[in-house]
Amino acid sequence: MQTDSNSHQSSSQDAQTHSETTQVSSGGRRFFFSRGSRRSFLGRVGLFTAASTITGVLGSTVSFKKGGDIAQAEYPFRRSGRSRFNYDRFVDKAYRVRVEAARLERNIPIPPHPTNGDEERYPNKIGSDSRGLPHNARGEVNLDAYKSLTRALITQDPDDYEKIILGGTRKLVNPQGALAISLEGINAAQIAVPPPPALASAERAAEAVELYWQALLRDVPLSKLQNNTDNPKVLAAVEDLNKLSAFRGPKQNGRVTPQTLFRGSVNYVGSGSSTKYVTPPGVLDGPHISQFLLLTIPWGTQSVSPLIRTALPGNDFLLDFQEWLTIQNGGSSGKSIKYDPKNRYIVTVRDLGEYAHIGGPTYLGASLILGSIGTPLNPGNPYVNSKTQVGSAGTFAVGHLQALLNLGTSRAIRASYWQKYYVHRILRPEAYGGLIYNKIVNKTDYPINSEVLHSQALAQTFSTFGTYLLPQAYPEAAPIHSSYTGGAASIAGVNVTLLKAFFDENFVIPSPIVPDPNDPTKVIPYSGPPLTVGGELNKLATNYAIGRGHGGIHWRSDGSASLALGEEVAISLLRDERLGYNEEFSGFTFTKFDGTKVTV
Repeated sequence: MQTDSNSHQSSSQDAQTHSETTQVSSGGRRFFFSRGSRRSFLGRVGLFTAASTITGVLGSTVSFKKGGDIAQAEYPFRRSGRSRFNYDRFVDKAYRVRVEAARLERNIPIPPHPTNGDEERYPNKIGSDSRGLPHNARGEVNLDAYKSLTRALITQDPDDYEKIILGGTRKLVNPQGALAISLEGINAAQIAVPPPPALASAERAAEAVELYWQALLRDVPLSKLQNNTDNPKVLAAVEDLNKLSAFRGPKQNGRVTPQTLFRGSVNYVGSGSSTKYVTPPGVLDGPHISQFLLLTIPWGTQSVSPLIRTALPGNDFLLDFQEWLTIQNGGSSGKSIKYDPKNRYIVTVRDLGEYAHIGGPTYLGASLILGSIGTPLNPGNPYVNSKTQVGSAGTFAVGHLQALLNLGTSRAIRASYWQKYYVHRILRPEAYGGLIYNKIVNKTDYPINSEVLHSQALAQTFSTFGTYLLPQAYPEAAPIHSSYTGGAASIAGVNVTLLKAFFDENFVIPSPIVPDPNDPTKVIPYSGPPLTVGGELNKLATNYAIGRGHGGIHWRSDGSASLALGEEVAISLLRDERLGYNEEFSGFTFTKFDGTKVTV
């Protein structure tokens, strides 16, 4: 095989400079590069400029002068009589891209992973998720069964997972999936999320009060969640939430209003072990439901209607303690949802909960809608100003994006499930409702914060449903894995971030619509402040996350933290993706959920 003399020279330089490193810092993180490996990787193969490499890692542009350590690009062709493609060099380029991506990911520090301490705090594991395992008559988990679960999570031996003691027919959802090594994107252990609220905390009580109100308001039209509403239940919910000392949902001038009620939020890691609470841009603007859940999805020669199958009023489950206990043990109540025979737009709290229960082509659909309404590609797309080329499914077009949407969904679930199984193991809202029930009815000494016990939400739940349990919208209640972080919300976070990276988020959506309040099978024009692509994508993500709460299966913090987690997964995928591009490209620029602009 012919040998390239330049390769020998680069290999020699690698060996001589192996111990010399360059350190780059960003956002409190430090990245180390071997001078020799950097020279050989960037110079010998000529993949991209040094600036694009560092931008891909740190999300901000760093300039280097040509020359020195950075050699000129070499194209994968030989010229000897006639040009032909240099297959060896192209294969070597692919190898080095993958090695460099792995090296850069490995150099990202592992952040702290603080928990709320409940698993250690309560020997009977009342603060931990134990659904699907056997429980006693009060609903407390069999400790041998719980140990069989944690033993498998500690040893990670596939045989030990088969020895987990279950209480019914339902199986745990994919605990080993989180241990799969992703070949593109960040490792789950390198993503930080805030510790979830503790069982006895005022913040957990506040989240419970909101969930009880979501159950009470399931059949109220979302259009009633607006300023100046005359719905007494909506006003009572607003008043109740404003009395809480630690409610972290969106507010206006420091107060919950009908306009902010049940709107979404995002939680980031703050300084130390604190939590940074944000309301993403656009989430409070205009109608409650995102335009991407109201517009028809054009799919080639076909189309997908935004009208959905909806559950009829009164489909509320786990109101009886024995039914609740059966579900905690992993059994089935035998009940099912009764559906409206006529499809309609998402118009009520229950409708959004049912959409988040089953889902649809949500993010693929958004990518197709964006094209159909004339949304320009992200201004940083290298083909936007090209005189001779356009992108394709290979790079920088919608087909390329759609491939990343599917990949991102899988990678976000791996990251979310790692937090669920291997870090936090937080109880579901339905289990918390069981603790409240036992505390009030059976006088069991459980550490439930007084703010939920004295709330109007709990009192009205008892007067409406005849129980202190949290009414569920789904007969099976939550999936059999723990609550924190939320898998569906992580999918929303990764997909919406990818969509913002590929399209112009500042584009104003033309001719927006809202469901007709007099006929939920029709829409009417929306009149109000302009709605941007970025704002409506943020709203789409938070609609989906909070919609799981409408079903009763997730805490607000589950979804809020998962949106940020999904965002970080998306950034890591884009960072790795761009290492392999041949195009002149300065990076993906978009706005994060916290309102800051980044370039990846």
